[in-house]
Amino acid sequence: MIVTMTLCGCSGLQPFPRSETDAQLFGPVSMRLHPIFTQVKDWTGDGKPDGIEALVELQDQFGDPTKASGRIIFELYAYRGFDPERRGERVANPWIGYLETLDEQRDRWNRTSRTYFFQLESPQIIPSRSYVLTAEFQLASGGRFFDQIVLEAKKSQEETSGANALPPTTLPSAAPDGNGPSTLPGGRTPQP
Repeated sequence: MIVTMTLCGCSGLQPFPRSETDAQLFGPVSMRLHPIFTQVKDWTGDGKPDGIEALVELQDQFGDPTKASGRIIFELYAYRGFDPERRGERVANPWIGYLETLDEQRDRWNRTSRTYFFQLESPQIIPSRSYVLTAEFQLASGGRFFDQIVLEAKKSQEETSGANALPPTTLPSAAPDGNGPSTLPGGRTPQP
């Protein structure tokens, strides 16, 4: 009895071919660059950005994460804030991420976020600037998906503390005799 269960368990390692119905039901219908976790990162720990960590999510028609094979082409552009076309000049050469083999699928799949994970190396990124990252997924079976995301500029420490700080205020100090202010607003001394 134990031998039979063991043999049945081993047969699960070979994938069953997908039927046409399976492909239609569970194939990807949309793609997005994850808006929270796709960002400029320092993955070497030296205090300078090394590039962009991009998480790509494919969804089936039920809105559930799914996998697919193909390749993803990433491009990075300068951000134009007051233009209907947000993409400015291209900043870096395109990156191509392959998802065509079993090893590439294993290396790129993040089980926690249920997304494909890519580190797009680009040390010329300046954190105080905004960028537009685009991704085009070219499916191995034909068809493609496209998405883009604005990577917001990181504010410097001075900007962050200055933006949240209240303007300084001065309260009138008491006169030496304790009966009123020693100066009036504007720095004038009250007349007796």
